[in-house]
Amino acid sequence: MSGRAGNRAGARSGPSGRRSLWRDTFLQAGFLIGAGTGAAVIFLGRLAERSARRGLIDWDAAERVAVSRVRHAPGTLSPEELAAAGPAYATAMECIVPALSAALQTDLPGIVGRSGVVDRAGWIHANVTTFAKLMTGVEGRLLDEVLPPGAGLVKSTMAIANRAITTRQFGYLLGFLGGRVLGQYDLAMLTAETTPGRLLFVEENIRRTAAVLDVPIGPFRTWIALHETTHAFEFEAHPWLRPYLSARLEHQLTSLSSGASLLNRAAIGRLGRTLRGNATGTSWMEGLMSEDQRREFRELQAVMSLLEGFGDYVMDEVGRELVPDVETISARFHARREQRTTFERAMMRITGMDLKMEQYRKGEAFVAAIARSGGTEALRLLWLSPDTLPKPEEIDLPSLWVARVMGAAS
Repeated sequence: MSGRAGNRAGARSGPSGRRSLWRDTFLQAGFLIGAGTGAAVIFLGRLAERSARRGLIDWDAAERVAVSRVRHAPGTLSPEELAAAGPAYATAMECIVPALSAALQTDLPGIVGRSGVVDRAGWIHANVTTFAKLMTGVEGRLLDEVLPPGAGLVKSTMAIANRAITTRQFGYLLGFLGGRVLGQYDLAMLTAETTPGRLLFVEENIRRTAAVLDVPIGPFRTWIALHETTHAFEFEAHPWLRPYLSARLEHQLTSLSSGASLLNRAAIGRLGRTLRGNATGTSWMEGLMSEDQRREFRELQAVMSLLEGFGDYVMDEVGRELVPDVETISARFHARREQRTTFERAMMRITGMDLKMEQYRKGEAFVAAIARSGGTEALRLLWLSPDTLPKPEEIDLPSLWVARVMGAAS
């Protein structure tokens, strides 16, 4: 026994024995390294997946990007200057609310106390909060589609990279809008909240626009406040409108989120033509939709045209009694809407703001035609129920609405 053991020990101490020992050691080390690497990849993949599933957009980062873009924009005001503007809007609202209530034969209690002056950064913060709530209902479904559970390190890393890109893009677009929006009726559409909205006046943009248009700041403030207060009338005087629009918007978002794969070459080509300014027919966004989605989108656009057009119509009609030289202010303001730089036009096409401008134009023409047909009573019929809202084809041909709704009412 001892002799054979000695021979084996001698064999190990020889050249071939040492090679065998080193080979075994390397194999063991390779196994350990491979196992460790595999475990690390799985661990990192799970970490990456958890990180990627935090959301499609980093909202805090998007807000920082947007605010950085407006921080040094022309017309920036100090907190003291913003606070000093507050009483001017309060005074304007005290005149607007009774005049609007009389014109529309509807009381608007409490809206004066729910208005405030903000700077561009304040508007951005309010809308980041709104968009984050808006996305909550569909974000999980979208994440499941692009990042199914157990997707692994590569897909999770790509999702994180996409989130970083999307975050910057959203921040950039929000900064672009934050430098232009004048006022807003801030209403949480897709939340369980039932509290009324609040009016926000972006004083930095309002002052700068008044200077560009060369119109007095006082009447211009009143004119803008009249438009936004009309939006408050639309929702607060008609309690059915908010849940109706919420349901339609949520259904549209859910439908689009389940069809994210519809981003096809034809739609991308349409986006390119839109940015070059030579698109025809439907918008690039409609190119992402199925036929049913496109029909629902156009129905929603018809309602939005009514909302915006009604605001424009009222701000001019009621404004004749409240706003000195309202005709000049309105003419210069609407002319400025048409005078956009190439960059601004491209950004408006990307963000869908070009559709909003179309909503203003078509909606105001529609509301004016309804008022001519039946006066205040016809305007009241517009808000009677979902059945009396205009259909897409009626926005272009108000006579169709008159025949359908006013004919039935008579």
